[in-house]
Amino acid sequence: MSVHDELTSVQRSLDDLFRSLGRLEKQLGTGGLEMRRVRADANHLRESVALLRDAAAPAAQKRPELVTISDTPYDSALWRDSDDEGLGARDRRAP
Repeated sequence: MSVHDELTSVQRSLDDLFRSLGRLEKQLGTGGLEMRRVRADANHLRESVALLRDAAAPAAQKRPELVTISDTPYDSALWRDSDDEGLGARDRRAP
């Protein structure tokens, strides 16, 4: 089986576990420490499988989309009222 198939199988098993836990909670209640601990452990398993799925994703899906930036200069009017970082406005003295 491929990694994707294995992860899908694990996800199905986790879904079955959560359904079983829901039925068990109806019978035992949700107030007990043991039930809360089992629910927390199941949630951690779900998070871990999600991390595995992300790590196993093909590299093409992980690569960010490239954005082309033009080489033409920006319009100088964009910077007319801007402050130089750490120096303040152009027409004023720094403190």
